[in-house]
Amino acid sequence: MSTIKKYLSLIKFSHSIFAMPFALIGFFLGLLRGGQLNNPAVSAGFSGGVSNLSYWQAMSVKFLLVILCMIFARSAAMAFNRWLDKHFDAKNPRTAIREIPAGIIKANNALVFVIVNCIAFIICCWFINRLCFYLSFVALFVVLFYSYTKRFTALCHLVLGVGLSLAPIGAYLAVTGSFAVLPVIFACTVLFWVSGFDIIYALQDEEFDKANNLYSIPAALGKAKALRVSEWLHVLSALCVAGAGFYGGFGLWYWAGVLVFTGMLIYQHSIVKPYDLRRVNIAFMTANGIASIVFAVFVLMDLYFK
Repeated sequence: MSTIKKYLSLIKFSHSIFAMPFALIGFFLGLLRGGQLNNPAVSAGFSGGVSNLSYWQAMSVKFLLVILCMIFARSAAMAFNRWLDKHFDAKNPRTAIREIPAGIIKANNALVFVIVNCIAFIICCWFINRLCFYLSFVALFVVLFYSYTKRFTALCHLVLGVGLSLAPIGAYLAVTGSFAVLPVIFACTVLFWVSGFDIIYALQDEEFDKANNLYSIPAALGKAKALRVSEWLHVLSALCVAGAGFYGGFGLWYWAGVLVFTGMLIYQHSIVKPYDLRRVNIAFMTANGIASIVFAVFVLMDLYFK
């Protein structure tokens, strides 16, 4: 296996489909609704080094920087999780094949990979704008801190949700340099959505978590009650995505996306039962991947055509 493939496998690059679409929503929301369209002041970066670029050149650079930030932050968070959990992963039959316990990647090399990605993330934020640079340290703390939470709180799923919910807010800030209500509502959508499907994913490790003094909602409440909590979190996510539609005055394309998004939430709960976890991976990866990507496409179409 090539080095690149090893590290792509380590960070589960395919899981980027969860937060990345919402980052794109935040970026284009700022571009098309944030009052920044054709605003020459936006072309000035933190150091003023891109101030001589045209507006669209500057926006193209910022778009690239946002994508890079998403990649570096996710890579750092995922690799750190693998590094921190390496001893637990080695004991769990489901995770013993992961790169570090399997000896495919050395633990020290994984930690260096984390540090390099953290530095790259901060540098990219430096070139976006002053606010993003300052908040880059907060964002890194949140996404890295999540890996510790299974050691002391069953609410670890919500911390993961908070980490991914930063995507639409951060991307919006990259364009506008200021906060707004609508990207925060989208962030709440992500928070409840991710927390809910992470509980479903954690059902697989209920017994292992209990045996190793690890915390999760399935370990604390059992599979049946954990699924009820997940359902309520997804109800909140659906309410947030609907609330964003009303608050933002979106049109038919947006509401078509809402139907797909909520439909995928309902679908994943219809195929996972406390006594039957065979389709957890379909619920986790396929249903949620479709939910995020299709929803983002419809939102962007609504922003563009309205």
